[in-house]
Amino acid sequence: MLVPKGDAVRPATDGMREAVFSSLGTRVEDARFLDLFAGSGAYGLEALSRGAAGGLWVEKHRRTFEVLRRNIAAVCQSMQRDEQNLAVRCGDASSVPWDTMELPPNLVFVDPPYPMVEKVASSVFSALRKLLRHRDDPRVVFEMPGEINLTPRGFELVKRIGKGEQQPTVGIFRLEPPPRVISPK
Repeated sequence: MLVPKGDAVRPATDGMREAVFSSLGTRVEDARFLDLFAGSGAYGLEALSRGAAGGLWVEKHRRTFEVLRRNIAAVCQSMQRDEQNLAVRCGDASSVPWDTMELPPNLVFVDPPYPMVEKVASSVFSALRKLLRHRDDPRVVFEMPGEINLTPRGFELVKRIGKGEQQPTVGIFRLEPPPRVISPK
């Protein structure tokens, strides 16, 4: 996998991706994904290699976007798969691009630059709450530094993966179920 020069892109480590996808299990097969702050595309490419049906990567920086496109082409070629049902958008991942997705995703990967995590988390989760409300039990995988604990409104933390403070960790979130309405008899 190619990574642009410099320190602007911090791909998820092999160990972190393995732990995340082990936790997601069979949810990945035939899933549609959205990879926000995609960078080199590691999360979406891993989903693709594990049987995801398709997805959308969003990356803001033009140079990184071009590297991402080459990574997708290389993975598709090695899998002998065409790029149908795959899209890349050069844009701001802080505003979730549901208008460009044929179907809302089952899986969302969010991996912003660590200094931006607390700044973008609220708006990203708010947009995802609207985007995912019609999907059956979707998951949001959010990578962040271990010292940050996110408690997004409308979401429940299902699992936290990682070694703690000063280390990369991942929170796997699901939409909170709607309140049950009990009708009087």
